[in-house]
Amino acid sequence: MDAVRVALLREVLAGTEWLGATRRFAGVLRGSVVSHGGGLLLVGTEEYEPWHLAAHLVDEAAWSGTPELTPTLVRHDASAADPAHLAVGLGRLAAARRGETLLVVSPQVPGAGLLERVHDARRAGATVLALGAGAGEGDDLATMAHESLSVPEATDLDLDTVQHLVSAAAGENSVPSPRARRRFRDRLSALADQLTAPPPARW
Repeated sequence: MDAVRVALLREVLAGTEWLGATRRFAGVLRGSVVSHGGGLLLVGTEEYEPWHLAAHLVDEAAWSGTPELTPTLVRHDASAADPAHLAVGLGRLAAARRGETLLVVSPQVPGAGLLERVHDARRAGATVLALGAGAGEGDDLATMAHESLSVPEATDLDLDTVQHLVSAAAGENSVPSPRARRRFRDRLSALADQLTAPPPARW
């Protein structure tokens, strides 16, 4: 989905909760990877791998100048024979550490095995984000996630469309990152110092 289609979709969704919800989630995603700088891990369920979201995040990372958005796609059936970017298996979740962000995309409630790995990653200090049907209030995944965006099956939007909105918003410079906010505060502080400083001595 290109930028024009995303813009049209946003026009259609104007006045609904989805624009605000996807932008908030995208802001948390971008803020997490930029402030922590530890990398983004992206994993789906055994039945569903978020290929398209991975590709869109790679594009958004390049266009926005935010390389931290480039994800590592973690796959359930990865093998050593796969190309390097497709050969990362679930064992990578066991190595997740503080500073890394784990984004779980699930069109259905994840299985117990994946939930256990996500729980271990969170316990090791990773930031966990959840997107999908298994991210609703009261679900195990949403309970352990630091931030979640639920996409119930009964909603007007499907999970793929919501992923497009999230990835596009994450790449927008209008989504303020903690680093950008710090730079702005630094400039504002410097300006305040200049305005409140005593006048220079005459010469």
